Amino acid sequence: MMESKIWLSSPHMGGGELKYINSAFETNWVAPLGPNVSGFELDLERYLNNEVHVAALSSGTAAIHLGLILLGVSAGDEVLCQSMTFSASANPIVYLGATPIFIDSEAETWNLCPNALEAAIKDRIAKGKKPKAIIAVHLYGMPYQVDAIREIANRYEIPILEDSAEALGSKYKNQHCGTFGDLSVLSFNGNKIITTSGGGALVCRNKIQKEKAVFLATQARDAAPHYEHSEIGYNYRMSNICAGIGRGQMEVLDNHIHLRREMNSFYKHLFENIEAIELLKAPNLDFYSNHWLTAITINSSLLNRKTAEDFRLHLETFNIESRPLWKPMHLQPIFNSAPYYGGTIASKLFENGLCLPSGSNLNENEKERIASSIVSFFK
Repeated sequence: MMESKIWLSSPHMGGGELKYINSAFETNWVAPLGPNVSGFELDLERYLNNEVHVAALSSGTAAIHLGLILLGVSAGDEVLCQSMTFSASANPIVYLGATPIFIDSEAETWNLCPNALEAAIKDRIAKGKKPKAIIAVHLYGMPYQVDAIREIANRYEIPILEDSAEALGSKYKNQHCGTFGDLSVLSFNGNKIITTSGGGALVCRNKIQKEKAVFLATQARDAAPHYEHSEIGYNYRMSNICAGIGRGQMEVLDNHIHLRREMNSFYKHLFENIEAIELLKAPNLDFYSNHWLTAITINSSLLNRKTAEDFRLHLETFNIESRPLWKPMHLQPIFNSAPYYGGTIASKLFENGLCLPSGSNLNENEKERIASSIVSFFK
């Protein structure tokens, strides 16, 4: 009989979630507002510790959408976006009728390449279209080159929407990811460091931004005794039940990060004598990754032409889930006509890369199964 599935990154409950959920039921706060929503926002604000204002929303995608609106993006505009990312980083650009301009990665962090970014800005301005915003992503929890990207953004006066969906708990120069953008985004999807089952947040720099985000997220209802609407709104607010899960998850966030980083160390030790494997690692001590997912690249020329896909299929025979790296947006059918700047770093990472099981709830038996299956592939 086949052993149970080892998932890439499954939800990990801490045990404290039920008290918040039960409280919501007992007080009948079963709605997209309530004590858990405001409490979860306050928990996040305290954790990020940077005088931010957090709006809890139904998803990270909703947060990106509202973030772009608050940055003034509208139909006909252009938005610069890291190509190597999940589609949720780019789709909201299209929701607004704007055009994504995709940018290649750099080799150290696999994130937004400063050189390609500046080349794109110069070229779009020369073409008469100054980009309206930059979406920069902390891929797999690894911070992007914060100082370099910020310097370029400031020089050309283009705001940054920081996609920190994968990077809660990661830091750059000891400052939390999620606090570097003009606006920032968090995600609490089921596979993230902590989860609300589905959910996200927009991290704002001031109270006015947060109030506007909450207004838009609650159908843009004007202050009136009847339903009055002078703007288009959205049903994007987080429910009090989901926020209750989030409050319980905040109690174990630091431990989850510790366990994810331990998994990364587990793989580092496992691959230390395998020349063909390279892990995504911090370039220097300025970068602190939560290692949401441990990601590797495979040099097939050192493995008798065995590829990342061969490795993935091998793990699958042991009922172990792994996943290719994000397919770059500029290679996606839906975005094949979008402008792209840079070289082939993102495409080569996709071709040769793999994400390995990284959950904070993996037990010793599962780790042994993973190690055994990996050793058998490289024999």
